[in-house]
Amino acid sequence: MKKKLSPLLILAEAVCFSLGGVIVKSIPWGAMSINGARSLIAGIVIFLYMKLRGHRVVFNRSVFLGGAMMCATSALYVYANKLTTAASAIILQYTAPVFIIVFMAVFFHKKPDRWDIAAIPVIACGVVCFFLDSLLGGGGSLLGNLLALASGATYSVVFMMKLLPGSDNLSSVFTGCMLGAVIGIPFTLQETVFTPSAIGAVLALSVFQFACAYICMAEGLEHTPPLTASLISTIEPILNPILAAVVIGEKLGTTALIGAAIVVVGILAYNILKALYPAETGAKTKQESV
Repeated sequence: MKKKLSPLLILAEAVCFSLGGVIVKSIPWGAMSINGARSLIAGIVIFLYMKLRGHRVVFNRSVFLGGAMMCATSALYVYANKLTTAASAIILQYTAPVFIIVFMAVFFHKKPDRWDIAAIPVIACGVVCFFLDSLLGGGGSLLGNLLALASGATYSVVFMMKLLPGSDNLSSVFTGCMLGAVIGIPFTLQETVFTPSAIGAVLALSVFQFACAYICMAEGLEHTPPLTASLISTIEPILNPILAAVVIGEKLGTTALIGAAIVVVGILAYNILKALYPAETGAKTKQESV
């Protein structure tokens, strides 16, 4: 039963994460301040969840690496949201499957199949559209787009946490939160705007968009292959821009919109083709290990 529920937990994680762009934009703080407060509160929630479950906090090299990558992903995403559109930030972060393909080949010596090879130039084409849009003044910042792309690289490692020896997903998430809090809280303490709306937004961001999302992600990754989990999570880059457009009236430039369509459709097509033609993409056991 737990194995069957795992993909649904990944889906719930994606829905929670999709709230990030709108909430971050509504908080009148700097990126490091937001990330510090979010990490501290989320870390407390995750620790309490682990205690409730009787899940011991593990700390080793693999857990620290997973935590460091989670911390980096969180910080890069918040910075990207402050510098570019919410849609650009989240869609560029969802280049993670391409980074997974590359990292699996480099570090785990898993040869990419023909769908993997086909996916890379398609997604790269979509990414290029985002950077062209920023250069043409379409509303996105070049630096913001670069940071969002970097968050895609670190996010891919988060999806690969369970492949590391001695790994523990929840411990990595908790470690990442604590690292984010240590780095960011000094910036949070320098903020001067602590209105009820700002505090409420920070709490929503910390508890629902971050802690609940990562709890679902950590539990879901126990029985969901990282690439499959990453692809299920593509619901986030679809919901995030819709919410940004409806709530804060934010829109993508024409070139970035084309890029968004290429990235999202490309990743979904890749996922469907991998599922429909498993015999042509490698043995089942080999595919599931990704």
